[in-house]
Amino acid sequence: MTTAKSGDLVFVHYTGKFDSGEVFDSSLNREPLCFILGRGDIIQGFDQAIQGMEIGEKKSITLTPEQAYGEYSDDQIVTTDRSNFGEGFKPEVDLQLALQLQNGEQTLATITAFDDATVTLDLNHPLAGKTLHFELELKDVKDASEMPSCGSGGCSSCSGCGDH
Repeated sequence: MTTAKSGDLVFVHYTGKFDSGEVFDSSLNREPLCFILGRGDIIQGFDQAIQGMEIGEKKSITLTPEQAYGEYSDDQIVTTDRSNFGEGFKPEVDLQLALQLQNGEQTLATITAFDDATVTLDLNHPLAGKTLHFELELKDVKDASEMPSCGSGGCSSCSGCGDH
């Protein structure tokens, strides 16, 4: 059997759930998530759980916030001038925006409030502060040189696992 190790291109089917059992993301009806193991493309606990798995192996894991998206921080709530968004901007509570920070990093922000002059944004990852439960199945392991040209974080867009 082939065992997944750092530097391998791995293909993983997953289902992510909250403590309540509600599914927040799953790859089961699409292609498996693929990424290079140990490169830091996905959350730490997910990456570590795949290390040492064999093709066909299934496992269940529980990740604390520290192993996933970190603790929720009130310091990540910011209020900014509404004019920063341009004239045609129509804010809505819970609208998610992809923003580029002054240092060049990109981040996801959720509008939590707005008025005629300001917009309040939550820069915490939507899954910050949550304990996450995953059902994993390692589908395949390949040499990392076989990585498809499919974007920066993997072959499947995964709002639950990637650092997007």
